[in-house]
Parts: sequence; C-alpha cells; structure tokens
Amino acid sequence: MADIIVDNLLSPVVLFFVLGIIAAIFKSDLKFPGALSEALSIYLLIAIGIKGGIELSHYSIESVIGPILGALFLGIVTPVITLFIMRLIKMDLKNSIGLAATYGSISIVTYGAAIAFLDKSGIAYEGFMNAIVVLMESPAILVSLLLLKVIENKKEMLSIPSQNVGITPSSLNLIDKEVIRESLFGKSILLLVGSLFIGLVLGERAVPMVKPLFMDLYGSVLILFLLNMGLIAGQRLPEVKKYGIKLLLFGMFTPLLFGTLGVFVGMFVGLSLGGATLMGVLAGSASYIAAPAALKTSVPEANPSIYLGLALGVTFPFNLIVGIPVYYELAKWIL
Repeated sequence: MADIIVDNLLSPVVLFFVLGIIAAIFKSDLKFPGALSEALSIYLLIAIGIKGGIELSHYSIESVIGPILGALFLGIVTPVITLFIMRLIKMDLKNSIGLAATYGSISIVTYGAAIAFLDKSGIAYEGFMNAIVVLMESPAILVSLLLLKVIENKKEMLSIPSQNVGITPSSLNLIDKEVIRESLFGKSILLLVGSLFIGLVLGERAVPMVKPLFMDLYGSVLILFLLNMGLIAGQRLPEVKKYGIKLLLFGMFTPLLFGTLGVFVGMFVGLSLGGATLMGVLAGSASYIAAPAALKTSVPEANPSIYLGLALGVTFPFNLIVGIPVYYELAKWIL
C-alpha cells in the first residue's frame, strides 16, 4: 500500500496539482486565463466522452447493463446518504442539498487521474467505464433537487391550515423545466453525452481523426488542467476551514465510505479489478463542474464556498493522493 501511495504521489499529475496549491498558498502571480481554463475543461469532457463512446461500440447491451444499473444505483444512493449526514450535523437544508448534489455526482478529472494510475500500474479495465462516467454525472443532481422539492413541499403542506388541506400549493411542481434543462443540457453533460454518442455511432472509424489530439495528448493536457485545479483548490482552502472540523472530516471520510460502496457495487456487477477500482473512484469523488453549474441556477441560496471549497480543497486532493490507491487495494483485496 505504501509503495502505491508513494508512486501516486510522484506521478506528474499529482505533483503539478501540488505545485498549483503551493503557488496559491504563497500568493504567486501564476494564473490561467479564463479562456484557457474553459478550453481545458472542454477538451477533457470531449476526450473522455468520445473515448467512452468508441469503447462502448465494442460491447453489446447485455454485457454493460449490469454496470449501468450499478452506476444508477450509486447516483441515487450517495446523495441521499450525504443529505442524511448533513442533517445529522445540523447543516441547513440548502447547503445540505448543495453537498448532496456535489458528492453524489462525480469528478471527471479524478477519474482521469485514476485511469493514469491504472495505466501506469499496467492494470486493465473495461473500456465502457468511460461511458459509466457520463451515466453517473447527472442522476445525483436530479435526485438532490428532487429531495429539496419534496422536503420543501412537505414543510409547506404542514404549514397549510387544516381547512385548506385540499388546496395544492403552486410549489408542488417537483422539478421545473429549468432544473431539468440545466441538469441534462448543461455544458459538461451535453459535451459528455454528445461526444459519447458520436463515438458510439462512429466507432473505430473515428479513431484516425481523434487519436492525435484526444488520445495521445490526453495525459499532457490533464497535467495543465490539474495545475489550474491546484491553484483554485489552494485559494479555496481557507473558505472550508471557516466551517469547522466537521466539514473537513466529512470531506475526507465520506469519499472512503462512498468509494468502498462503489468498489463493492463494481464487484457485484462483475467488473474486473481495474473496473471495480474505477467504480470506487467515481463513487468516492465529488463534482466541481456539473453539480455547481446546476446548483447555481436551481439552489442559489447554497453557498459555493462550502460545496466547491470542500470538493476542490479537501476531497479532490485527498482522492488524488490517498483515495485512488486505497480503492485499488480494496478492490484487489475483495477480488
């Protein structure tokens, strides 16, 4: 275990992430132009999506239905557990929902780092796991927003005088069109699903055109993206500290809980060692692209410094340094 953690710490993606954190802590003038940061995000989304689609084209629906159902199960269960934990520690409802959506959804970059870890270790994994990434991005966001509406509607119903019980509040519309649009057609999910579909339709015919940019250069672009993420994470660390030790502990131990659940689900649906590891990584990660975009529109009262600060400042580096090798060792022990 120690050797694996050391190897992961000494990988270029982790070291450049740490470099970004150091730059932020010491107030360096290093920064990424907004347009470049956006371009790197778009690149990673397309690269993961199209590779997933190409790989998925090699499999029949019968061979992937189990992992797909496992992914949907995790996307439903993890936000419910997160909301329960947040209510136990007396977090207000809106910020609890923000964390439920963030920790129920997944981090594409953590997944990319896990792939780099497996490739470096020579561990094979199912090619359709790139497609599972897409499936786990959106359900938790929808479930979290649904939970918010259900809880708010329950409170409203309890506040209605008994003589007006037959009156249905206008707010009983569980999820409005804007919520659905943002959850399904936000840029991250649109690019992931769209690229996945293109890769699925074209299959191997797409490889000659996409390989030079979206496959051969993937690791190098990931280094640039993680350097930028390190800068952002370092800037947000003080924001997380303001909310106390309970949130910091949540940001470190919840990934282990969900990651363990993900590994067991991966084993249950018949994934290989590498596939179960990736399922654990996905379940244990937290979103800082799709979920924050949806929350900004649907739950503006939720404080971004809490859900973004915790996801980027605590859980992301924790998974990058400790979580990935732990999920791998757990999967190896189980399988």
